[in-house]
Amino acid sequence: MASQASNVVRPSDAELLQAQADLWRVSLSYLTPMSLRCAVELGIPTAIHRHGGAASAADLITALSLPSTKLPFLRRLLRLLAVAGVFTVDKTTAEDRYCINPVSYLLVDGIPHEVHINHTSLVLTCTSTRYLDAALGLAEWFKKDVVTPPFQELHGAALFHESMESLDPDYHNMANEALDAHDNFGIEIALREFRDLFEGIQSMTYCCGTCGDDKFARAIVQAYPHIKCTVLAPPKMIANKPADGVMINYVEGDMFSFIPPAQTVMLKLVLHHWTDEDCVNILAACRKAIPSREDGGKVIVGDIVIDYSGPMLETHLLMDIGMMTMTKGRQRDENEFREIFMKAGFSDYKILKKFGARVAFEVYP
Repeated sequence: MASQASNVVRPSDAELLQAQADLWRVSLSYLTPMSLRCAVELGIPTAIHRHGGAASAADLITALSLPSTKLPFLRRLLRLLAVAGVFTVDKTTAEDRYCINPVSYLLVDGIPHEVHINHTSLVLTCTSTRYLDAALGLAEWFKKDVVTPPFQELHGAALFHESMESLDPDYHNMANEALDAHDNFGIEIALREFRDLFEGIQSMTYCCGTCGDDKFARAIVQAYPHIKCTVLAPPKMIANKPADGVMINYVEGDMFSFIPPAQTVMLKLVLHHWTDEDCVNILAACRKAIPSREDGGKVIVGDIVIDYSGPMLETHLLMDIGMMTMTKGRQRDENEFREIFMKAGFSDYKILKKFGARVAFEVYP
């Protein structure tokens, strides 16, 4: 032990001073999402939007009916959020004005736009005490010989599951709203980005995952009515499906038992909720449901893929630790996806393109 320690090179004085500052930053970085939660709860993004897209701290004190004594504190909060990229700052006026940017745009209420889904429930879920308490218990969880996710171990209920609905209905509903924003944001963008892909599909089985909804499948059929679409869904969703004339065949069931045959099976943000073993079983069922590659058989997988050389690496890794803490799932890099594809009996795959923090694969039998 002593000989190993002697091999450690003492950092320089400048490196040690920088290291201390880095520790401050990392240790206190939780205050950024807490400040974002505060802004969401106060309604700051919506207030700025209603003020014409830019507002000073004094403007917000008035708009939100906050005590005037809080003005200097609000300035400090907004300053941090601007550095974090939630707002931009207009410094051309006597007092800094904080402006809506693409990040805060997602937190504004009441925008009637086809590609806008309000993400406040995502912020509130990720910064909730249920999430934070599970993360605070990670060290104790590592010491236990269990694989139950820390969230479930702590609360005795699984996130997005009926057990959580029984324990805390309000939290369950908010978490599912957050999941809906996470999974269904960008549907219209995807239909434009992947136009050629959908035009070549004749029949599709869409597997409802944890989100348990058919929004993307319905959007595909409305945009490409030539596609014969089957949705594999739980009974609760089938009982409440909209009666709007969209031509979809609903089949009750789950991905582990049987997947209705089609030229294409789609798994959108499904696999990252499951273990590797579960993913192999799901993909093997998909393999049985499609024809040969020569006959156009393929599985479309849309999921987050860890990119070690890309600008979203920290986001990908944070999402991975989030999945580890809250669910039994994980985020995977391309090699890990390749491994589960091959284990499930597929011969090849192709990355179609990146889609924000996600990637779309075509996987071939």
